[in-house]
Amino acid sequence: MFNVTVHTEIDINAAPARVWSVLADLARYPDWNPMIRSATGTLKRGSRLTVHFNPPGTRGTTFRPKLLTVDPVRELRWQGQPGFPLLFESEHIFLIENAGTGSRLIHDMLFYGLLVPLARGRIVRSVEGPFVLMNNALKERAENIMDNE
Repeated sequence: MFNVTVHTEIDINAAPARVWSVLADLARYPDWNPMIRSATGTLKRGSRLTVHFNPPGTRGTTFRPKLLTVDPVRELRWQGQPGFPLLFESEHIFLIENAGTGSRLIHDMLFYGLLVPLARGRIVRSVEGPFVLMNNALKERAENIMDNE
């Protein structure tokens, strides 16, 4: 099976719990997230979210990923939907690690299936830039959020 991973990461001057609180607060995504303009659902393994992916300059799309991992303060992972088994599937991964006095956010997307080699360049171009925008916005939000928000 063929696969492509789009990998991004960013250091954030905030504790992992603070980074998680921003990432897990789906209702506030419209306030800060330039890539995922809205997300609803319950962060529970096996449940589905409704996510509106709409980075600047795109028409946007709404999809219903299935949550594969919900490990508070550590990992959030979902499988993109609709997938095409064996042909084209994806997993969106957020890992939060301790990094000195702050955190490191590893934000990846794994694409796999028989059609992935045909779309390799397009995948990287369409995902990497929006991921960097989201990472920077999450960093700013986590570093500047007030405790009472």
